[in-house]
Amino acid sequence: MNEQSREYKLNGNIQIIDGNSNLVLLNKPISDFINQSKNLFNELKIAKGRSFSFPIIEQFLNSIDVNSLSAISTDKTDITIVVHDLNTGMTPTLGFSIKSMLGKDSTLFNPAAGTNFIFKVIKPSSMLIDFKKLNAETLLLSKQSKSSKIFLRLAELEKLNLKIEFQSIQSQNLQLNLKLIDSQLPEILAHLVYTKYRTGKSNLVELLNEINIKNPLGFDMSKGHPYYEYKIKNFLTENALGMTPETVWTGKYDATGGIIIVKADGDIVCYHIYNKNEFQDYLINNTKLEQASTSEDDDNPGFAKELKAKPYKFGWIYEEHGELFIKLNLQIRFK
Repeated sequence: MNEQSREYKLNGNIQIIDGNSNLVLLNKPISDFINQSKNLFNELKIAKGRSFSFPIIEQFLNSIDVNSLSAISTDKTDITIVVHDLNTGMTPTLGFSIKSMLGKDSTLFNPAAGTNFIFKVIKPSSMLIDFKKLNAETLLLSKQSKSSKIFLRLAELEKLNLKIEFQSIQSQNLQLNLKLIDSQLPEILAHLVYTKYRTGKSNLVELLNEINIKNPLGFDMSKGHPYYEYKIKNFLTENALGMTPETVWTGKYDATGGIIIVKADGDIVCYHIYNKNEFQDYLINNTKLEQASTSEDDDNPGFAKELKAKPYKFGWIYEEHGELFIKLNLQIRFK
């Protein structure tokens, strides 16, 4: 692929420079950028759906030699900026991830089939459970009561005094990525995910409070060490700056600068990795666990829809090699 590099230099006007030859290709008034950014902001506020086009904005982008806005799907860097650090006198080139709060809140951790956490239903060998009937009855009850079908299924299993035990993550690569960050991270996230579906709570801070009280991993918390919060903060940081579920994570950040937040009113806030404490506090205080589409077929409970179904396929009880399991999906979104 023939990649072209362009630099945009503020020099009275905005100069568009060929990054390879250093030749000035175009000069554009700053007012053009300001006016078009306002137009784009107004268009984005009223846009509907997941995809849309703005012909006037596209014409302007073509005029400044921007032909593609898509980043590599495995790369968390959305924009690369030369930062003039007044404290050190250095001018590092850093990558930033951009999260927009225009329209629907941005995701921090995207759902996929691989982000399913698999739980085993521990039951006596002599105990027979009609799990197909349980799936159907809880689906019907959820429609009547407007309660979560997953909540109802977990509640029914607990009423039967059955233990629900985390087994593994569907994506082996994600499980290994998490263990690289912290060997106990898969289990901690499993408890957060289970608590989210069992209680209906979604804010990450609330869920952390729940597992802090229960302390399911049995940490020695007598001195006040924030085990769960510390480990989840590290997970959020790694995910925000580079880790993706299906790519082998080596600890090398793509977004070496931090995150740029575009607020609902168009203001921009930058959380720099230099200010790690503030950056991590922002992540943990402004995220929530969210339920993705289960893909369950309403006419055939416990099975995925055959047409137009997202591949997540979780939330119902199923049998495998004579054992019962249920999958719960992890998705994290900014709130």
